[in-house]
Amino acid sequence: MATNIGFLAIFSWGLLALLGNLTKALPAFQLLFICFAISFIILLVKRLATKQPLLTPPKLSKKQIIIGVTGLFGFHFCYFMALKYGPLIEVSLIVYLWPLLLGVFVATPGSKFKAILGGLLGFLGTLSLITDGSGLSINSEYYLGYFFAGCCAVLWSSYSYLMSQFNSHIDDIGWLSLIVAVLALCAHFYFETTVINLSVSQWLGAILLGLGPVGGAFYLWDYGLKFGNRSVLASLSFLTPVLSTFILILASQARFSWSLFIALALILLGAAISNKKPSISLKKA
Repeated sequence: MATNIGFLAIFSWGLLALLGNLTKALPAFQLLFICFAISFIILLVKRLATKQPLLTPPKLSKKQIIIGVTGLFGFHFCYFMALKYGPLIEVSLIVYLWPLLLGVFVATPGSKFKAILGGLLGFLGTLSLITDGSGLSINSEYYLGYFFAGCCAVLWSSYSYLMSQFNSHIDDIGWLSLIVAVLALCAHFYFETTVINLSVSQWLGAILLGLGPVGGAFYLWDYGLKFGNRSVLASLSFLTPVLSTFILILASQARFSWSLFIALALILLGAAISNKKPSISLKKA
């Protein structure tokens, strides 16, 4: 059950590109502020619905708060910077090293090799989908973008692993969201010009992003990693770009490509290898 809830977060991230198209004209940090503010509101609504005190403070230690905020805010900050200084395809590929890293982090000592092999297959699937056979070009002009993209992969895999180790409450994601919203607002005022008159579609996109991939999904991800099968979730995280492409095709915003099925096959094969249970040797009586 918990693993299925974690997969809902992955599915939600598959909606990111579609919803992002509705809000692409908005400044990135302004949008991030709206999304994480909505994520905090989710906590308040949940407490109202369950008749709990609204403002019971989190039980996170200072170390856990630093890790949580660094993961949530740091990932998005580095992602925006990576897109600013690097090309989209290469940045996306480097960022998608995080499922591979998470798979290695959560693997037992005896299953590290399978986790690496399965993760590499998943990454190859992502590579075939994102590049669509067009190949890659590494240009020294974009090294700063590659660096920020690498930071994204390390930050998100580390955040996911460490938060799954903490004995914290899922509600604490709401308080972390509030801190991230404040930081995003500060970054917005520093880097960007505020867009005041948002259209209906922009508000709709921002609200759905906050309820889903850039807000609500973090509660689901935290629950899934804490109580579900972390290795399976790490492997299935490679499905995010596949789901995203499927959804864009259904919405007539992307064209069909056979690389979709190649990616799906490689990712599922990688997940099967990563999570293959060791054979049990029977002792002779």
